[in-house]
Amino acid sequence: MPQNVFVLGLDELNLRMLQELPHLAEYRFHPLMSIEELQHGDTIDFDRLVASAEAKLDAFDGRIDAIIGFWDFPVTMMVPVLCERYGLRSPTLESVVKCEHKYWSRLEQREVIDEHPAFGLVDLDDPEVRPPPGLRFPMWLKPVKSTSSALAFLVRDQDEYEGAVAEIREGIEHLGKPFEAVLARLDLPPEIAEIGGTACMAEEAIDGAQVTVEGCSSGGRVRVYGVIDSIDYPGESSFLRYQYPSTLPGDVIDRMTAVTARVIERIGLDSTTFNVEFFWDRASNAINLLEINPRHSQSHAPLFEYVDGVPNHQPMVRLALGLDPELREPGGGEYAVAAKWFIRRFTDGVVRRAPSAEEIAAVEREMPGTIVKIAARVGDRLSDLPMQDSYSYELGRVFMGAADEAELEARYERCLALLPFEFDE
Repeated sequence: MPQNVFVLGLDELNLRMLQELPHLAEYRFHPLMSIEELQHGDTIDFDRLVASAEAKLDAFDGRIDAIIGFWDFPVTMMVPVLCERYGLRSPTLESVVKCEHKYWSRLEQREVIDEHPAFGLVDLDDPEVRPPPGLRFPMWLKPVKSTSSALAFLVRDQDEYEGAVAEIREGIEHLGKPFEAVLARLDLPPEIAEIGGTACMAEEAIDGAQVTVEGCSSGGRVRVYGVIDSIDYPGESSFLRYQYPSTLPGDVIDRMTAVTARVIERIGLDSTTFNVEFFWDRASNAINLLEINPRHSQSHAPLFEYVDGVPNHQPMVRLALGLDPELREPGGGEYAVAAKWFIRRFTDGVVRRAPSAEEIAAVEREMPGTIVKIAARVGDRLSDLPMQDSYSYELGRVFMGAADEAELEARYERCLALLPFEFDE
């Protein structure tokens, strides 16, 4: 009999990826609340969302075998809460929060590694608006809990620092307050209980090639199954594309893998997939850990399918069911390289024209191995779109595979030509 797997925030693309998994006849996937319900409301009431999910699960006439999710807050923290309620396999809530509370995560990291930037707490109530002692510009300011780089600012001097603090003060409670509802469920160490979920921190800026290490942890064993490059728009702090597999030297990847294992073991994250973001400075050969996410990236699922033949949802589903993750060697897919491209605009505007469904279908027919998802619709004001970073507006995403990087770039340029946007300023 198929096992019932409930998926928080299941959308069309991720259902499509789940349906590409081996052993598909052994699973039955059920949507559990929409991503709009979970993330896109004016406010996020964590306890209410948990209660709503429990009501839907309690009404299910059958066995509940697993609950999974691959989105950021509140999904990552709802999964362990719900799994504990129904006696299912998952990481502990404390280990998940240790990853996602940026300051707590840094405190844990520095116990076992040196490969991280200097950091400190920002006093948002300080009338003199002073940076944390000992930190040098340029630095990043960010809430201890945010998503999609929201309210994260690169500041180069005191004026930029003061401007960033003002914006963070204004918006920090949107996620900070619901995050505190999660913290209330834990026995926190004094230094975390004191600052709560609406604190801000600063970190000295780190440069270099940015990559994401994806892996899983089960029974105390940490394994890495893929490394993905994150490439910015030239001269900007916003991603142009994720590209798999990574082009970094093997010895650098080995060092990142070793650091990943130490921090995951220290935090106690287990029975789950994860991803860890790093920077590698080519000149100095230094690596620095940026952040730990207690989930794999659903953004990478088509990339793994294109290159390895199986989406990275595979280990998540199997670990949740108490099974071996069945990790595969890289390769085996239809393409040698794959990317998720971000179509962005760097100034505000109202969408006057967006690609039609017919235009999108024509692109996907012309270029097999391409998936187009448009986020901005006619009439949208870009500054009103949810889950944007602090420097750009995401219009859409293009997933594609190719024989090599040159073909990847040429295919993307062809996509842009066939997917026109127009704006009113």
